[in-house]
Amino acid sequence: MIPARPELIVFDLDGTLVDSAPDLAFCADSLLVSLGRAPAGEEGVRSWIGNGVPMLVRRALTGEMWPEEEPAGFDQALQRFLTLYGENVCERSRLYPGAVDGLRALSAQGYRLACLTNKRSDFTMPLLEKLGVASWLDYVGCGDQFEHPKPHPESLLKTAERFAVRPAQCLMVGDSENDVEAARAAGYGLVCVSYGYHHCERPEDLDADALIDSIAELPALLRKAA
Repeated sequence: MIPARPELIVFDLDGTLVDSAPDLAFCADSLLVSLGRAPAGEEGVRSWIGNGVPMLVRRALTGEMWPEEEPAGFDQALQRFLTLYGENVCERSRLYPGAVDGLRALSAQGYRLACLTNKRSDFTMPLLEKLGVASWLDYVGCGDQFEHPKPHPESLLKTAERFAVRPAQCLMVGDSENDVEAARAAGYGLVCVSYGYHHCERPEDLDADALIDSIAELPALLRKAA
């Protein structure tokens, strides 16, 4: 259920605010080519996003969505990918249409805004700064700041506690099954975007409290819920 006026709005990063697939695909393909393999291409890499960089690298090395065993050379490949990504974290990534308008409007209306991502802080902060949206966020929580990544609810629960609000007063905005599971487990309201990196056939299958096509639609949705 969407709170009438959320005390805190938490946004996912990749697939919700930012289309980071072009940079991730460049790094994955560069890694594969360096290993003498064929590149996967951006569309192929898009399907691998959503479970953290180590899993993305496992998928790149095996071509499997859920590899059962650690692929040979994984540790070296992961370090190579991290180096590549550090050099390319915001070379091709772009904010989704409406993200700037939505964040600006929500901030102007006095909402407290946060971003929670499984991405490491040394990648996240430069990305948000370069894209020009860091100033609208009251807090950014990254994967290396919590013991358990999403879909575990830890980051959502600790962020609500940080702002001294009850989870039921908070709203999660995300794009994927990870966001849905984390929000439901934490007791947050949930809005999903219709784009992004979900793995279900239709965004409606995410079963969110509401579905929007752009972050710019969120202020109007919240006015209706009030």
